[in-house]
Amino acid sequence: MKRPIGWLSASVLLFILLLAVAGPWLAPHDPLAKSPLVLAGPSAQHWFGTDYLGRDVLSRILVGARLSVFAALEVVVVGFFVGVVPALLSVYSGRTFEWLSLRITDTLVTIPFLVFAVAVAQLIGNGLHQAMLVVGIMISPAFFRITRSATLAVGNTQYVQAALLAGASPWWVVRQHVLAKIVSAIAIAAANVLAGGFVVVSSLTYLGIGIVPPNPTWGGILSSDLAYLGLKPYAPLFPAVLIVATIAALNGLADALRDASAAPRRQAAPAEAVVDETGTPALRRA
Repeated sequence: MKRPIGWLSASVLLFILLLAVAGPWLAPHDPLAKSPLVLAGPSAQHWFGTDYLGRDVLSRILVGARLSVFAALEVVVVGFFVGVVPALLSVYSGRTFEWLSLRITDTLVTIPFLVFAVAVAQLIGNGLHQAMLVVGIMISPAFFRITRSATLAVGNTQYVQAALLAGASPWWVVRQHVLAKIVSAIAIAAANVLAGGFVVVSSLTYLGIGIVPPNPTWGGILSSDLAYLGLKPYAPLFPAVLIVATIAALNGLADALRDASAAPRRQAAPAEAVVDETGTPALRRA
């Protein structure tokens, strides 16, 4: 938080989270109510104007914040459990599980997100939780690779090897030594994955996958506004700014976390005794 990008990103994300929590209560109109004022401009009654069906845009953005944000969080939670737990197991559960987990991760990386999401939606139904489950699984390799890399780095340290040689179980070593060392790497990955998940969720709702209209989401609002650029060219600006601001804040928070975790800890250098020209002992820093 001492870095400008850190507190600025955190402030933006706090504002977005407040919109997601309190948006439905702050909405001045019913987001699904239609009116004769079609594609109307901003006014005292409709601050952001109305869409092609006469629905209040501000109300739809406020209500859509909850679905957009919490859907992205659901993606991160699924990706966390599908990626972090197998990554730890791949290091301490033997060669067979390691080989299988690496091959599955490589396979997931090669599959296109949107194509796979569309195919699964056709197979198991076009629901929010089904789509987020698929996206979370597809985005889990980011957690897996970062967690595995950080775990291997900690596992090669002398004190961890000494604990294993002394008879400590792998899970005791993970709880006592590994988790505390890799939490910063996982936090950075979570911020990056949340930004990527938000992009994917917006893309899916833009295509009508996961969240079925007329339920409002930022991606769905953006999709409908782009169809009427000739009549209302500034309409996509409102959801687009929120989407870009959220992604930029998440990336900024990830950068701040990365800088904070990589900053070297300044430790006082040991003082050594020297003798000056007069023969009097003196201290100087090494």
